Parts: sequence; C-alpha cells; structure tokens
Amino acid sequence: MNILIIKHGALGDFILATPAMKAIREHHKNDLITLLTTAPYADLARETGWFNAVMIDERPKLWQLLCLLKLATKLRSRNFTRVYDLQTSGRSSRYFHLFPLAKKPEWVGIVKRGSHYQSNPGRTKMHTIERQRDQLKIAGIEYQGLPYVSWLSADISRFRLPGKYAVIVAGCSAHRPQKRWTKSGIAELSRFLVSREITPVFVGTKSEEVLINEIVAEVSGGINLVSKTTIADLAELGRGAVIAAGGDTGPMHLIAASNCPVLVWFSGHSDPLLAAPSGGKVKIIQRGNLADLAAWEVIELAKTMINQ
Repeated sequence: MNILIIKHGALGDFILATPAMKAIREHHKNDLITLLTTAPYADLARETGWFNAVMIDERPKLWQLLCLLKLATKLRSRNFTRVYDLQTSGRSSRYFHLFPLAKKPEWVGIVKRGSHYQSNPGRTKMHTIERQRDQLKIAGIEYQGLPYVSWLSADISRFRLPGKYAVIVAGCSAHRPQKRWTKSGIAELSRFLVSREITPVFVGTKSEEVLINEIVAEVSGGINLVSKTTIADLAELGRGAVIAAGGDTGPMHLIAASNCPVLVWFSGHSDPLLAAPSGGKVKIIQRGNLADLAAWEVIELAKTMINQ
C-alpha cells in the first residue's frame, strides 16, 4: 500500500499522536508511508524513522486557488491508496475532496463518505490518545502505549547542569495567556526547589524571555536556558530532571513523554481530560483562573513527586 498520514501540529498534538503514528508504521511494515505536516515539524518527523517521505503542507486558504491546486496536484501524483487523517480538522477533512472521484484513497477519519468513518458520537469527549486509538481500530489497527520520544536525543553537556535539577516551563502560547500561572507563584515554587538543593532550569522561547528573566532575577541559583534549547534538548533535559513543572503547553507533552515526573497546572480554558500530557508520572492541578492557584498547593504536590 501507499500510505498518507496527515498530522500538522502543534508540538503537543504531534507528541500525543506518536503512539498512533508508530502503530501505523508497525501495521504497514513493508508499505510506503508519507507524512503531510507543517514546516515546523518536518525535521522532527524525519527523526522518528517512521516515514519514507515527509511533505510540507502550507495550509492554503480556501481563496488561494493556485495554492490549493498545487497541493491537490502534489497529493494526486503520489497515488495514495489509504489516508490516515490524524488531524481530523475541517481542513484535513476537506482534503478528501482534492482527490478525484475515480481515485479516492481509503480514508480513515471523520469524513462520512470515507471508507473508514469514525462515527463514534463520543469521540470529541475522548482524550486525544484514546480518540486516535478508537479511530485506528476501525482500520484494523489495535495498540496500546503512551507518547514515544526515545528516538529524540541530544548532547546537553554544554549546559553544565548540576546533578539535581528541575525543568520549569513558565510560559505558554502567546495567544493563550490564560494558561500561564503567576510570576510570583512560579518564583515561590522555584525557591522551594532551591531549598531542596534542586536547581530550577528555565526553558522557553523568545516571547517568554522577559517573564523568565524577571523570575530568574528573583530566584538565586536558577539557570536560564530561554531560546537556547532545541526540541531534542528538551527531551534530554526531561530524562535527567528530578521533576518538571509548567502549564498546558507543547514542551510539557514532550518532557512527559521522556518519562520525567511532570506537574502541570491547567486553567479553566482547557480540559486535561481531553489533552493533558500523557505519561506514567504526570500529575495535574487545575483552577478556573490560575491567579487563584496558591503556590503552597503546587509545592505540596511537588513534594509528593520529589519524595517518590
């Protein structure tokens, strides 16, 4: 068979899809598999070793007819015989119509006219991993397992980390500020870690630099790695950390998949039952408004994880 998998991102969604992608590769051991994804995740996808090819989807708008035609031509030229739509969005479902009627591939997704339609009315109330298991079962693929990132590795010796450290993911998506805990709360948690001789290691992107610089200025002994880490570095940092703490954001999914004890704070703007980081050592604390989350509550939960 000639297989196409559709999975765009973002980072957390990509990590949560790794059990499904791995299961598809194991089910189609001798088949060609192409992943259609967005540019930020192309190299990450290639690192997995699960795909024979990776195609970039520029996600053209409906009115960008030339771009849509280019995408349709690219998809049709590959002669795919089955599509696993792990994105299951309105956009990815519309791609079904980019294939000619006479040469429609089998379609495993939420397209009602597709060969393998996920009709389960409860699918939108399932955690991402369970929803994808339910989806692939329709196509004869049954599997278990958590997110899988053992293929990601990096040399982090350049960071000169101490023997005991904690990863702190203080920021969140710029367009979802409700997911960010208070600066004072993160600083107090960090000071607690220092009191236990655990060095807080702060990670994040350029957009979080001001916040993290302010926290590091308040916490003696913290290490600031903002804008200094790759995705592979984050996985490696997770493997060596005593604990990781942060909000509902992509790096926490990655670190949880590295088998690190992970403490995640959720606001009422997202549902951990649907998309919490998945791993054997994940604990969740949630408040409708994270401004109401007291530092002592997070610290008490962190104590139970550190002392295990």
